[in-house]
Amino acid sequence: MAGSTPASPTVDAGAASAARYSPGLEAWRRFRKHKLAVVSAGILLVMILAILLGPFFWRVPINEIDFSARLAGPSWKHPFGTDDLGQDILARMLYGGRISLAVGLAAMLVAIVVGTIIGAIAGMSRGWLGMALMWLTDLFLSLPQLPLLLLVIYLFRDSLKAVFGPEGGVFILIVLVIGGLRWMPVARLVRAQFLSLREKEFVEAARALGASRRRQVVRHILPNALGPVIIAGTIDVAAAILAESTLSFLGLGFPPDIPTWGRLLFDSKDYLDIAAHWALFPGMAIFLAVVTINFIGDGLRDALDARRVL
Repeated sequence: MAGSTPASPTVDAGAASAARYSPGLEAWRRFRKHKLAVVSAGILLVMILAILLGPFFWRVPINEIDFSARLAGPSWKHPFGTDDLGQDILARMLYGGRISLAVGLAAMLVAIVVGTIIGAIAGMSRGWLGMALMWLTDLFLSLPQLPLLLLVIYLFRDSLKAVFGPEGGVFILIVLVIGGLRWMPVARLVRAQFLSLREKEFVEAARALGASRRRQVVRHILPNALGPVIIAGTIDVAAAILAESTLSFLGLGFPPDIPTWGRLLFDSKDYLDIAAHWALFPGMAIFLAVVTINFIGDGLRDALDARRVL
């Protein structure tokens, strides 16, 4: 057509590439370049599938006692060996892994929710409220966590057991205590993100258009602050698994008939010289879960940090 200017192939290709750009796909591309994170995600996925689906294939009861196979090493009949009562360690690990991972995930959610709420309020407040919340956060950070954990468990364990049962009461108590002592770093991180983001141009534009403070937080600031929060959440899962294992190893976690990974380590401590396999397999499970989650957190940090060029 006369007077028309032909479109440049370079411009068309650039426009098409921009149209196809997706933050999610870009984050996935960055995550895939972190080889340790990808391998760790695969290992963790295999562990989760084994914990969820394993009992459907390995149908040995966790409380089946066989004194003839007492403290037996790994074999075809008992791949992870047996304990001092002849109970199958693999079956007990598959059962206890659900509880250990559930504690980690639930405690992480508690820490993320509490920390995000407190950090958001402190980051949006320009008066005494934000300072008071940060003083409270610093106060909780200064408390010794393990003695406080032990004190709270001693005070409230029996009452929660009476209300929710032995397993449910201890689960709720451990999740609330661990999550309640892990929200402080999340709150400081969210507050720092809010202090930075609330002065950005897109937030100023929303404020100029009459957006309420709640809308500014929910629609504009919080979605842009979730990247570091997700990374902190992965670290909290690993820390919660370690905390639950520590409490169970000290005999203050779940009851003896509930074989969490930490409880299996506690039960095996007197037989390390003659049945090392009893402690080896649950210890390796805890080690793999914590290490893989930490590497996944490193991968998410690289993937969600736009300032990194991979």
